[in-house]
Amino acid sequence: MYTSINQYRTTQVSTSSPEKILLMLYDGAINFSRIALDKMEKKDIPGKGTFIGKAQAIVGELMNTLNHEIGGAITQNLEQLYIYLINEYVEANIHNSPKALENTIKILTMLRGTWSEAIEIVKKERETGLARHAG
Repeated sequence: MYTSINQYRTTQVSTSSPEKILLMLYDGAINFSRIALDKMEKKDIPGKGTFIGKAQAIVGELMNTLNHEIGGAITQNLEQLYIYLINEYVEANIHNSPKALENTIKILTMLRGTWSEAIEIVKKERETGLARHAG
């Protein structure tokens, strides 16, 4: 069962656009944060730590992919948000703080929504531009 799930995920990632992968990463971090919060509420300390670690690793990867040469102020602001999220994960893990995890979920959800909207805008602009050039 796990083998087929892993094969599906590998295929899904390898055939997806960079934009889709970005949204998948946000979805993963949000999902792992929610699971960590659930584990925390159930007093499952090892489970909480595992899922905080997974979410934190995704946020770290998002931070590592920032291009400071191209992104300018937006990249700097995103980096600061990612650093804040990582600190919130540390706070949640060390002090069993549900509020810290709730903050990560709220911020990641807002960022995902913003990226999703931006991707749609760019997609529509590309379609409009292609239509103009074709006509």
